Amino acid sequence: MANERILVVDDEDDLLELVSYNLGNYGYKVDCVTSGEDALEKIRLLSPDLILLDLMLPGMDGLDVCRVVKNDSKTSHIPVIMLTARGEEADIVTGLELGADDYITKPFSPRVLIARIKSVLRRGREIDKATVFTRHDIMLNMATHEVQVKNKTVNLTATEFNILLLLIRRPGWVFTRNQIIDTTKGDDYPVTDRSIDVQIVGLRKKLGSCGKYIETVRSVGYRMKE
Repeated sequence: MANERILVVDDEDDLLELVSYNLGNYGYKVDCVTSGEDALEKIRLLSPDLILLDLMLPGMDGLDVCRVVKNDSKTSHIPVIMLTARGEEADIVTGLELGADDYITKPFSPRVLIARIKSVLRRGREIDKATVFTRHDIMLNMATHEVQVKNKTVNLTATEFNILLLLIRRPGWVFTRNQIIDTTKGDDYPVTDRSIDVQIVGLRKKLGSCGKYIETVRSVGYRMKE
C-alpha cells in the first residue's frame, strides 16, 4: 500500500469525496482544499508528495497556483497533476509549460487516476536515484557527462547533453520548447523556439539511427519515444 501524502485542490465537493475515497482506499494520505489560496498555504505547511490541481478555482486559478509552486525552490520538486474539465490543446500546453507533470481531463476513471499518480511518483523516485539512463541503445551518464550510442562515444555540446538528459529521464513525456529552454538555459536565456528546433536537429544527427527516437509532437514540443 502507498503512504504518500496527496493534496487535492478542487471546488467540487462531490469530486473531492470521490477522489479522497479512492486515494484513501489505496493507502494515500489525502488533504483537500477548495481554493488556490488555501492550496498554497497547505503546500507550504505540509509539503505533499503530489498535488492534484483543478484549473477552474474561485479566486486564484490552478494555472497561477502551478506557476507559484514551480517557481519556488522549496516546492518546485513537488509533482503536479492537473485535473480539469478544460481539455483544449492550449490549456494542456500552458499547463505543461508551467511545469505540470501530467494532465487528466474530467470525467475520468478512478483506476486511471490511480495509475497516473503511481506512474508520476514512481518516475520521480527513479529519477532521484539514477545517474545513468539507458534507452534505445542510448546511454547517458550524468556523473561522467558521457553519452554512448550503441557502445560508441558521442560528443555533445553542453546544451545538447542537457536536452537529451531532459528527454531520456522521462521517456514518453512531452516537453514544450519553453520547458526545454528553461531547463537547459535558465528562465532568462534569450533564445527562440526556432533555436531549440535547430538544437534538436543537431542532436538527432549526432545520435545517428537512434535520433529517430526523439519525436516531434506537433504544436507542442518533443519527447523521447517510450
